[in-house]
Amino acid sequence: MRVEWPTLLLICATYAALAACLFWLPGVSLALAVLALIPVVALHSSLQHEVTHGHPFAERRVGEILVFPSLNLVIPYLRFRDTHLAHHMDATLTDPYDDPESNYLDPEVWARLPRALQRLLTANNTLLGRMLLGPVIGQVTFMASDWRSIRKGDRAALLGWLTHLPVAAALVALVIASEMPLWAYLLGCYGGLAVLKIRTFLEHQAHERARGRTVIIEDRGPLAFLFLNNNLHVVHHMHPKLPWYRLPRIYFPNREKYVTRNAGYRYDSYAQGFRRHLLRAKDPVPHPLYPKN
Repeated sequence: MRVEWPTLLLICATYAALAACLFWLPGVSLALAVLALIPVVALHSSLQHEVTHGHPFAERRVGEILVFPSLNLVIPYLRFRDTHLAHHMDATLTDPYDDPESNYLDPEVWARLPRALQRLLTANNTLLGRMLLGPVIGQVTFMASDWRSIRKGDRAALLGWLTHLPVAAALVALVIASEMPLWAYLLGCYGGLAVLKIRTFLEHQAHERARGRTVIIEDRGPLAFLFLNNNLHVVHHMHPKLPWYRLPRIYFPNREKYVTRNAGYRYDSYAQGFRRHLLRAKDPVPHPLYPKN
């Protein structure tokens, strides 16, 4: 299809749901409006991910217009696009320096950190910690990295923020004009980012071989939908041009192929991930194979 209608219709439905959260649901129940906003923010971020990989139009820039305003307010679309595409270099997955989405640190850097910061980052490596603390830790780390890049003359990073800020301000103005208080919207944004941390928490692991670094989570529930089937993450990394609704059709008939491909890094469901890692770290913070990987 030159136009991938499932994705385009889902983008439209997401904005309709946003409008309901802002202008209708607060009159019914503010708590309900905030709870409804959380999956809307998470789903919109997943749709931004789809657009980054060239959906729903053959011309990516057309799709970018539709999802450019980041409903989470804090992650500029252009910065997400550029760092995420850099992340798709599988040879450098999880590298503390070369993978922009890595949560690992260089062991030498880790050893120099204050003990209190080490404890904080260790807590962030449990699933509960990643959801509660991760949005703040991730945002501070992300912005500090971009600030360093901008000071070194990175024009792409500067452009990403300069184009994001007026659009984010317009979205804030829309919220202020709506029935939802700004504080409630910000709470919904934090909740949406916390939900997204469930996805990124399990996506990758340190492994000697690049093919063993990317997860399969055989979930078909609400989280799989919110993440647009990115739980089948090794399939996405192997076929990044496939739209979200085709990933299960590719994976399940060829399950053994992909499980063998990623060296068995697999979960039955997100529930299994919660049982294993809610209060127990999945990984150490210092990269266990660095710099050998």
